[in-house]
Amino acid sequence: MNEVPRDLPILERRAVRVVVTDSSNRVLLFHTRDPDHPRLGTWWELPGGGMDPGETYRDTAVRELREETGIVVAADQVGSPTWRRRATFLHRQVRHVQDEVVVTVRLASPGPDVDEAHRLDYEREDYFGFRWWPLHEVVASTQRFYPGQLPRLITSFLDGEEIDEPFELWS
Repeated sequence: MNEVPRDLPILERRAVRVVVTDSSNRVLLFHTRDPDHPRLGTWWELPGGGMDPGETYRDTAVRELREETGIVVAADQVGSPTWRRRATFLHRQVRHVQDEVVVTVRLASPGPDVDEAHRLDYEREDYFGFRWWPLHEVVASTQRFYPGQLPRLITSFLDGEEIDEPFELWS
């Protein structure tokens, strides 16, 4: 299904999501909610966000990681955009329609605590926790994730496979 609901104003944008792994092969995920849509419950989400004008996917990944986590990486630490997807979801009072790429950042040390100092106000409200998940626990989990197919696709993605994911109506 490629039908985008017309329930709220639509924001179309390009976005980048980042699979950050640490030296223990754990993946960083945010525990997330949307205060405007409590019926959606909570879920676990990859860091990332919309591309600003003139940014490359690497620029966006570096900026979003610094803003959302405090983790500072160089552009050459950002992997190739081998997972491509289009998705739509509700966020606050807007329906996002995003062309996304998912990239990797591999840290050489154990995953640090998240530093929220550079987060936007809405991110401080939406992200109420984080966890460095062992990869096998992501794969086996029945919890809700964004992207929705993360448990099914993450191992292939980290193994270097090219993924062109079908349209996802997430919320």
